Amino acid sequence: MKRAFDTIIALLGLIVLFPFFLIIGLFIKLHDNGPALFQQKRVGKNGKIFVLYKFRSMSVSESAKEGAFDPGNSTRVTYIGRFLRRTKIDELPQLLNVLIGDMSLVGPRPEVEKWVSLYPERWERILTVKPGITDNASITFRNEESLLAASKDPEKTYRDIILPEKLELYEWYVRNHSFIVDIKLIVKTFFRLFQ
Repeated sequence: MKRAFDTIIALLGLIVLFPFFLIIGLFIKLHDNGPALFQQKRVGKNGKIFVLYKFRSMSVSESAKEGAFDPGNSTRVTYIGRFLRRTKIDELPQLLNVLIGDMSLVGPRPEVEKWVSLYPERWERILTVKPGITDNASITFRNEESLLAASKDPEKTYRDIILPEKLELYEWYVRNHSFIVDIKLIVKTFFRLFQ
């Protein structure tokens, strides 16, 4: 049921949003020459590596494709990228990941290998389900970039404070996930975007 729901919503979303995607892609290309989509390797269900799609919000960096992550560093964020991130529009291309089957609409957010390797036992439990576009951690840490930018040591803050809290929320989802829980999280995410 979950997979059928994911597939139908992702397909409808991609069809309806296709003209919007073209406009966003054009703006990205005109403002900062480079690909409209950002692709990065993430760890998915059962440890499978997949390519995650987003609208590109930063200047091009080859190391980022392999999972390089500089928490709190916004120096490469483009003008249009700030808008895309603030509104979470940059996440919409992940509907492609849902349609392909690497992700679900709701589930623990997929991480890069660097952070998964820090807590392997916890991630092993978490990755028994597909990663998702949204979940409780996405809602709780909607202002994550601001928290990291305000930190004297953003990487340490992410590693020792934010990520462990996210893992607790991911583990809660693994223990309690159901179709009803997913619907509630989708509605909660929708309303949080307009707060």
